[in-house]
This record gives sequence, structure tokens and C-alpha cells, in this order.
Amino acid sequence: MTATSELDDSFHVFDTTLRDGAQREGINLTVADKLAIARHLDDFGVGYIEGGWPGANPRDTEFFARAQKEIGFRHAQLVAFGSTRRAGATAAEDPQVRALLDAGAQVITLVAKSHDRHVELALRTTLDENLAMIGDTVSYLKEQGRRVFIDCEHFFDGYRANPEYAKSVVRTASEAGADVVVLCDTNGGMLPAQVQAVVATVLADTGARLGIHAQDDTGCAVANTLAAVDAGATHVQCTANGYGERVGNANLFPVVAALELKYGKMVLPEGRLREMTRISHAIAEVVNLTPSTHQPYVGVSAFAHKAGLHASAIKVDPDLYQHIDPEQVGNTMRMLVSDMAGRASIELKGKELGIDLGGDRELVGRVVERVKERELKGYTYEAADASFELLLRAEAEGKPLTYFEVESWRAITEDRPDGSHANEATVKLWAKGERIVATAEGNGPVNALDRTLRVALEKIYPQLAKLDLVDYKVRILEGKHGTQSTTRVLISTTDGTGEWSTVGVADNVIAASWQALEDAYAYGLLRAGVQPAR
Repeated sequence: MTATSELDDSFHVFDTTLRDGAQREGINLTVADKLAIARHLDDFGVGYIEGGWPGANPRDTEFFARAQKEIGFRHAQLVAFGSTRRAGATAAEDPQVRALLDAGAQVITLVAKSHDRHVELALRTTLDENLAMIGDTVSYLKEQGRRVFIDCEHFFDGYRANPEYAKSVVRTASEAGADVVVLCDTNGGMLPAQVQAVVATVLADTGARLGIHAQDDTGCAVANTLAAVDAGATHVQCTANGYGERVGNANLFPVVAALELKYGKMVLPEGRLREMTRISHAIAEVVNLTPSTHQPYVGVSAFAHKAGLHASAIKVDPDLYQHIDPEQVGNTMRMLVSDMAGRASIELKGKELGIDLGGDRELVGRVVERVKERELKGYTYEAADASFELLLRAEAEGKPLTYFEVESWRAITEDRPDGSHANEATVKLWAKGERIVATAEGNGPVNALDRTLRVALEKIYPQLAKLDLVDYKVRILEGKHGTQSTTRVLISTTDGTGEWSTVGVADNVIAASWQALEDAYAYGLLRAGVQPAR
């Protein structure tokens, strides 16, 4: 199904996650994955989604057949990717060109050689025949009613080697009817000033409508894309989260955010920019890669503030240390609590957590000192919001939030003669006036302790049945005692609707894990609205 775009045709946002992005090491997309990503991209509002190379492999052929039946595109048009006809043939009789038409996409992107050495060494044909291949294929597809974009592969390197021939490729494609001629920095070696100069010259000398496709090998793909726009390009090719071959492509999200928020160009349908963080993370989940926490605009750390000086300024005006309002891209500001924290950091964090500190300078001062004291011992609260909230509430209320009191615990690992292992834990605790002794086995001593604590408490606190431990990290902190060094454990827990992190520090990993588990369970009960025992 073909979408009717809410935007005019003066500027294109073209996504190639499903083709170029899928070439990233570690990404292997199924047809179902590709369909899911296409839905997310259409929901975001990009104008074009390049789905792959139909006819080149069965997966892409199946994707095009299913996408047009199963996805009701609201914003995007589906694009098929292929190459110009073979040397010495005609476009009308080339089976690869026929496969592009059979895919049913109304927009086709053709890759064409624009570097003279690639023509002679890779295609093994003449420079004139390469131009004929481009002109013939473009004009034939236009006759068949298709919109055609041309990707000029290795354009910038080709322009440096033979500028006149590179420009002749652009002219040939444009005169044959190509809607956009895309200049590709295939090796990713260009810098912004170079890109801007070349695009401006080619635009002036050919009059063609130009686009840009930038790889990120110099770390400049986003900057190169925007430099091309500055020079007159009106079509940008990007991938979600910058996925792509080698180090990746121009990242769709910072490019789009810059165009809308910095350039004032409406390149997405109204209101879709606010979905950007959600879309970025959803696509990362589909490709099974952890979202980058420090990615511009959409990373969870993109608007996170740690230094006390920053917090003091943000308390007065958030714009003093933020280049945009994070809500514009669907993100949020976060205050990180650490030994760098000042009073403003604690007050803002309390407000973020819904705890009114009431301007109590003495209370805030105690919390600041408590945080610094514990971080000196190895705790980290910027990565353990739940543990910090428990600490803050304990200071504010003058006593810990106690749901149970532990009498003792132990974990035993038995190494058996046959090479197998047995892990068992026992916990003795008091909850709601009842003494409970519980024992359980687990896959490792920490898992055994987790299961034992659950066995002990679930009858009294059935809310704990929803809790699952989803991540577990151990770090040996700097020390001079080898295996006796201090250990820090971070645990992430979920109740199915949210996720939180807790921290424990001790001179051994089991004791540190137990601390983090206690906080995880206490915070889970707090989230569930359970009143503390005392």
C-alpha cells in the first residue's frame, strides 16, 4: 500500500536501515524483523524506506511481497534497491531490472559507478558504456512509471580523481529522468568542508537535484550530511541509530532533529519528532543491540546532569545547560546523584522522584554528606536510582523503610566429585511479626539467595511474585588486596511495568549481591504501594 505523504516533495528523508544498516556486523534481520522496523520507521514519518534488493536474495523478495500486503503505510513510500543494467545488454531485457519492477515498489534506487577506476576495474567496461548503462536503465524505469533515485557510488573519491567524469555521471542520470542524484561517500573518508565544496560545485555545474549518503568512517557522517544540505542537497539518506557497514552510516535521528530544530525544516509530519526516542529504542530492540546511552538526542544520558554546578544552574533555568527541551524528542532530563552532587542536585532529584524536601537545608545537607560518604566506600547512585530513593526517603523520614528484618543468611556452593555444583541458600528473617526460615537452591549462589528471599516473603507480600531480576553486573573496585578487594554489584529488577536498579558494596561478591537484592525487593514493595512494617 502506497502512502500519501503529508509533506511536500521539496525535501526527502530517506531511510536505508533495512538495506545498508543491515550490513552492520552483528545484525541479521529476518523478514519479520524487517517488517517490524518498517512499521516503526513509517510511524516516525520518514518519506522513504529502502527495503532491500529484491531478486538478489529470497528474504528481500519476500519482504517486498509481504510489506505491501501487510503494512498500511501512512507516511513512507517503499523503495526497492538494485543496480543499473549489465554492460552490453539493455535495461528491458536485464533480469535484475525486471526483478525491481516485479517487486511492485513505486520508487527504485539504482546504484551506479561514478569513479572511473571502479568502472574499468570492477565493472570491466568503458567509461562511455557505464554512462549508457545509467541512462538506459533510468529512462526505462521512468517509462514504466517508476520514480528513480541514483546512488553515485564512491562519488567523492571519484570526483577527486576525475571530476569531469564524475559530473558526467550526474548529468547523464539527471537528463535521463532521475528524480534525485545521490552523491555517496562510500568509503566514509570525507570531512564537512570538503563535502560542502563538492556538493556546491556539482550543483552549480549540473543543475541536478542532489542528495547525500554519508558513511561514518571519520566520525563525520552526520556533519557531512548537514554540510551537504548547507550546499543545496535536498535528499538525505540515513539509517536508524547509525547502523551500517564498518562503523556505520549517518544517524537518522540526529540528522532529523537538526533539520527540524536547528534548520527549521519540517521534514516529518506534525508531532512525530516527539516519538524519536521511543522509535530509536524500539528499533534497537528489534535488531537486538543495546541502545547507546550516549547517543545524541535519544540516549538516556543525552540530558543527564551530574555536576553540582550544572544542577545549580538548571534549578534556575534548564536551558542554561541543555541545547533543547528534551521533550521535543521524547526524552527526559535526568539528575544523577554522585559524590559530585551539591544541594541543587539533591533537590532536583527529589523533585524528579516526587519527594518534596520542602527547602529543608539541613535535610538536604545530610543527604549530600551521606551520598559522598557512601560513594567513597564504592557505592554509585547515578546508576542505582532505586537505592538512592530508599536512602533519600530514610533520611527524610528519619528511619529506613523496613519491610522485613534479616536475622541471618548464608549461601553454600558444593563442588561434587562428578564435576557438578550445587548452590543452596538459607535466610532467617522477620516480617510482620513472623519469624521465617527459608531454604532454596539456585543456579549459582546469588540466584539461590534471590529464590530464597522470594520463598520467604511471597506469602506475606504476594506483590513480589511479579518481580524479575533482569540484569546483574559485578565490578571489582580499585584496591591493593587482590581477591580481597571491594566488590560492587548492580542489579536491575522489573515488575513488568517498570525497571529499577540497586547497588550493594562489600568485601565479597555474595555480600554485595545480598545488599542489592534487599534494596531491589524493598523498592519493589514501595512501587507496589505497600506500607513499610514500621
